[in-house]
Amino acid sequence: MQLRRLGDDALVLGQRLCQWLTRAPTIEEDLALSNIALDLIGHARTLLAWSGRLDGSGRNEDDLAFTRSDREFTNALLTELPNGDFAVTVARQLVYTHYAVPYYEALAGCADAELAGFGARAAKEVAFHRLHAENWTVRLGLGTGESARRMQAGLERVWPYAAELFEEDEVVGRLAGAGVLPSPAPLRAVWQERVAEVVGRAGLAVPAPRWVARGGRAGLHSEEFGPLVAEMQSVHRQFPGGTW
Repeated sequence: MQLRRLGDDALVLGQRLCQWLTRAPTIEEDLALSNIALDLIGHARTLLAWSGRLDGSGRNEDDLAFTRSDREFTNALLTELPNGDFAVTVARQLVYTHYAVPYYEALAGCADAELAGFGARAAKEVAFHRLHAENWTVRLGLGTGESARRMQAGLERVWPYAAELFEEDEVVGRLAGAGVLPSPAPLRAVWQERVAEVVGRAGLAVPAPRWVARGGRAGLHSEEFGPLVAEMQSVHRQFPGGTW
């Protein structure tokens, strides 16, 4: 279950970033976001294939990506947030990457050699995504008054969704207790310290949200999620079983 959650996080965020294709602020940024999306979809492919083998259903990564309903996805709500203003996308990337890098680093220390190898590779790739998000956060924060205002608004938009990434429910606790997979909960303090450093370097303020988003891990999603899933699954639904 936890591997499917991680796979869903990567798949949904990758799909969101794909929506920037031909719409990014510059050609270079179009390519950068495309490459980040491809890395994430590659992570999703590995994790969902793993999940399908472990649950005994025989479903492969394509089955899990293209035949489930939106209520069956267990991604964190942060990853499905609409792209919105470019600064919102940067803020979402900042929050996600500062969570994902230490989590994959922790995964690299797990007992399963194959899973540990994946964690080590994914951590290195997401570290580049994190650097990209940090650079844009500082660039926008120290840019014009308008860019700083919009970057701060982006941080305020995404911050309530950060806590869900670190939740430890019964499933996570049981797997962590058995030493199978790491819990993200202990990483929250490191995340808080490191994102605060970047936000401060950008001359911006760390948000203090009055509410916390929850429900994505239980299949409760935002209004905007259904159209995203429909878009992602449209080709498969139109040509079921098609190959090329």
